[in-house]
Amino acid sequence: MLRARRLDARSPHDEDALQQLLDSSPGYSIRVTGAAPTPRAAHEILTARPPELEAGRKVGIGLEDGADGTLLAVADVLHGWPRPDVAHIGLLIVRDEARGRGIGRRMHEEILELARSWGDVRTLRIGIVAANAAAAGPFWERLGYAPTGETAAYASGPVVSTTAIHQRPLDR
Repeated sequence: MLRARRLDARSPHDEDALQQLLDSSPGYSIRVTGAAPTPRAAHEILTARPPELEAGRKVGIGLEDGADGTLLAVADVLHGWPRPDVAHIGLLIVRDEARGRGIGRRMHEEILELARSWGDVRTLRIGIVAANAAAAGPFWERLGYAPTGETAAYASGPVVSTTAIHQRPLDR
């Protein structure tokens, strides 16, 4: 049984649980930064946001194993960014050993439910870093995301790449 809940950026427990997930599943970090997750990676994920976005409009969602509370997946959602009617998914990561069990899709369903509850979101948006496209692209395409044609430069550590923006209507 899976249990979804909001993560609290001020909670040492939530930060530790997210850091454990990141450390146990370093592939994403290696692809997009060229290195394993830093010891502060969870803190950065829970707190980093565009400067113009109010802190309360950034929401972290965790999907836990109901039996033991292990954090299996995390999503980071920005409400009203970059436009008021958009929810931008900044990250969706699934613990390596939980992949292939529908957990990523279930996390996406939680994001859909959250975005619908806000009442003002019409579009879901993501950015796929080219260095991670082979791993992430098929997942997002199956969920109905399509490229907008918009790209942005991306650089983190030794990784120099681009980010392609994809989106889909909230209700399709």
